[in-house]
Amino acid sequence: MSTAAATKPSAAPKGGGRRKLTLPWIMLIVAAGLVLFSLVRAVSGANDLTSVGQVSGALQLAVPIGLAGLGGLWAERAGVVNIGLEGMMVLGTWFGAWAGYQWGPWTGVLFGLVGGAIGGLLHAVITVTFNVNHIVSGVAINILAVGFTQYLSNFTFAEAPGGSSKQSPRIEQITKITIPGLSDWLQDLQAKHWFLVSDLAGILGGLVTNLSLLTVVAILLIPATWWVLWRTAFGLRLRSCGENPVAAESLGVNVYKYKYIAVTVSGALAGLGGAFLAIVATGIYQEGQTGGRGYIGLAAMIFGNWMPGGMALGAGLFGFTDSLKLRGGAENVHALLLLVALLLVVAALWQLYRKKYVAGVVSAVFAAGFFLWYALTDEVPSQFVDAAPYVTTLLVLALSAQRLRMPKADGLPYRKGQGK
Repeated sequence: MSTAAATKPSAAPKGGGRRKLTLPWIMLIVAAGLVLFSLVRAVSGANDLTSVGQVSGALQLAVPIGLAGLGGLWAERAGVVNIGLEGMMVLGTWFGAWAGYQWGPWTGVLFGLVGGAIGGLLHAVITVTFNVNHIVSGVAINILAVGFTQYLSNFTFAEAPGGSSKQSPRIEQITKITIPGLSDWLQDLQAKHWFLVSDLAGILGGLVTNLSLLTVVAILLIPATWWVLWRTAFGLRLRSCGENPVAAESLGVNVYKYKYIAVTVSGALAGLGGAFLAIVATGIYQEGQTGGRGYIGLAAMIFGNWMPGGMALGAGLFGFTDSLKLRGGAENVHALLLLVALLLVVAALWQLYRKKYVAGVVSAVFAAGFFLWYALTDEVPSQFVDAAPYVTTLLVLALSAQRLRMPKADGLPYRKGQGK
């Protein structure tokens, strides 16, 4: 009795660690963000900021980033850093386009998965079996994938009608769905530019208008990943390999097997993102079309704290920022200056409330700077518009770095038999 009483208080200390966001809090934050967006749109007059076309374009741009981020999550939850996501996406674009123009888009999707999985398997062999540094292996795969696809294009696409050594022939499109009636009603409601109501209509309208079936599959992969990794015995074993592989092996887990599975699935998801770029986003393979999305997907995964839901939010943010330069360009990015200023004001008030006066003052100074930039200009330079997605990536990672917790054994060397 005395032993139990003595150990009880230390078993689960209250108030230790960082609180997890519950669903009501997440919904409240999303609602507050929507109100802020609506306010910025009303003040700036950038009515395209939350239009159906803007949201639809953002979703299309976010999907390949999200798939790459999902692939990174699988690998890193098993303890393998996968900076080779970019190369695996490149393989997915090439294999998806090569099979897609010959045998149809869904066959292209399958081959894109296989192409990325091959890259993931190669990464697993190098890092898991031969214990090579994960960063070195990933960089090597990125370089190898670019050279390999350029070589293959010279005697495949170059000989095909309508193709060249740098691009494929046109690929048949995957079916797109639009919910009749609802889509038109939401577009009409969005066109009225009512505060909050029209913004919500624009967001919902973008999710039911010209939606590719592959986009639906990609969205469903997010909750599927969460369920597999956090609600199954398989997922528990896989995550244990990323937290403490020695302890996992001592309990009978085949660490090598789970790492191989995770990194191969990681490559397949990145390859699916590449196939999406070639088949859905553009309808054609072009050399260099991934444009660093594998790296941005990795940033989205880190922003999401190695969780599927957070990663999806990060991918959506980067996709939205990227879509601004396609619709409205300088006007929309100029409106974002006001949004950034308001967010910095919120951050300053929060830091002051927590009695972190230095951080609060710094946030307030930057908020004033962005307010002045917005008030004294009518548009931003075109170069800033093009750089907006990458600037967003850097800012998001810098601001979210303090709350991140990566898997404890992520990227650490491991030899079979250490747990025995």
